[in-house]
Amino acid sequence: MRSTGLQKHIRCRRGDIARFVLVPGDPGRAKRIAEQMDESKLMAENREYIVYTGKTGGVDVTVCSTGIGGPAASIAFEELANLGAEVLIRVGSAGGRQPEIPIGTQVIITASYRGEGTSRAYIPQGFPAVADIDVTNALVSAAEEEKILSIKGIGFTRDAYYVQDRELNELLKEMGVVAAEQEASVLFIVSTYRHIKSGAIVATDSNIWLKEQPSLAEKERLYAEGEKKAIRIALRAVRILAERGI
Repeated sequence: MRSTGLQKHIRCRRGDIARFVLVPGDPGRAKRIAEQMDESKLMAENREYIVYTGKTGGVDVTVCSTGIGGPAASIAFEELANLGAEVLIRVGSAGGRQPEIPIGTQVIITASYRGEGTSRAYIPQGFPAVADIDVTNALVSAAEEEKILSIKGIGFTRDAYYVQDRELNELLKEMGVVAAEQEASVLFIVSTYRHIKSGAIVATDSNIWLKEQPSLAEKERLYAEGEKKAIRIALRAVRILAERGI
């Protein structure tokens, strides 16, 4: 077990972090999640890491932003685990990867194609990046209880945001991959490595396969609506997990 004292990057100590932690990439999204909680307190702010702890439905919950990409995210996941986090739920954005997925869609990522480099530092490429079944089931139940339509499926986690491998994109589309983003496979692998549970809910903010691309302003509007729904689902999932004794 690594140090449980003040963590170098997230700047928190044991007792600052709840066992349930929502891990958005965007520090701004962390603030928006905190605003939807019943109560929240800013615990720390350093670099891309902003941490709030509070409650949702009487359940203790923390929010910690991770920044963009696997290296930064893995630091947050490790330090949260050091401080007693037991369940991590990514609340993020992603590009839709099937033509029928509109912008703003809720996607529950059940597993991820490991197209990034960070997780390879933990375990060889052949090992699967899979979300915890209990967390995934709670996210599915939460979407149903909130009456929000969601898609469940495999995601694609990648590193180079502005580089597209067209051949790989076509192959993954044929294999039914539903979303592309930059942190989920790292979350699943680090969680497996640290023996904690994790899952992911994302709202789509783009889709390379749409026949007609909306304007940037329209994409941002649709995504903002989708993000609010993703936050509602994640917070409800925390309460469901607590009710189920997980």
